[in-house]
Amino acid sequence: MAIVTRALTVLSLIVALVAISAGDASASHSWSSYHWARTANPFTLALGANTTGDWTSHLSTTSTNWSQSSVLDTVVVAGQSSGNCRPTAGRVEVCNKKYGQNGWLGLAQIWISGGHIVQGVTKLNDTYFNLAAYNNWSERQHVMCQEVGHTFGLGHTTEDGSSQNTCMDYYRNRTDDGVSTAPNAHDFEQLEAMYAHLDGTSTVGALSAARGAGGVDGADGNGTPAGASKAKGRWYVEPLGGGRYLFTHVTWAD
Repeated sequence: MAIVTRALTVLSLIVALVAISAGDASASHSWSSYHWARTANPFTLALGANTTGDWTSHLSTTSTNWSQSSVLDTVVVAGQSSGNCRPTAGRVEVCNKKYGQNGWLGLAQIWISGGHIVQGVTKLNDTYFNLAAYNNWSERQHVMCQEVGHTFGLGHTTEDGSSQNTCMDYYRNRTDDGVSTAPNAHDFEQLEAMYAHLDGTSTVGALSAARGAGGVDGADGNGTPAGASKAKGRWYVEPLGGGRYLFTHVTWAD
């Protein structure tokens, strides 16, 4: 019976992800109801800078842009990650690295416990961003802003390649055109809706929030989510046991 229950739980999460992907072009673009638990608004979320080169500037710009939200502030702090961008409880670690020719530009991962986000990571793949096809300011800023946005609980506004003038769309900056590089008013409205209610506890900055998950990043040696491929889409869910789950979103290269 326990095996059946667990299988049904995972199936329901997968169905929820499919529904989210199908509805990304709608008025709501959140990852289901997942959000950071906190006891007051606005709350401040630390973004750990495990970045080199231009990525450090992109992270600073991203933090400034998202902090325009009325419910959320971000602050860039020293990174605490090691190895393959390992997570730190209560915050988001942001990393860049040559993750290899695995097909993706960037990815975001959030760890869920009790319906709340307890930690997150953002990874940028220099293997592709060092190529002329992707190495422009706009595309780098678009992907950085989007992957960090995912760690707040936001999904895409659309996945058809069009621009809604937000970094949460799936527009591809083939030139440095400055399009879709920052959140827009709708993104901030979505955050206000997601974080309208307060929680009795907080997972923000809580060192014990992700106990048992800190050493599990759900990725192989080159940073790719287990089982990820373009044929399987962009959303992945991995049960970690004890009511904990790892959600991964992948931004694929062309």
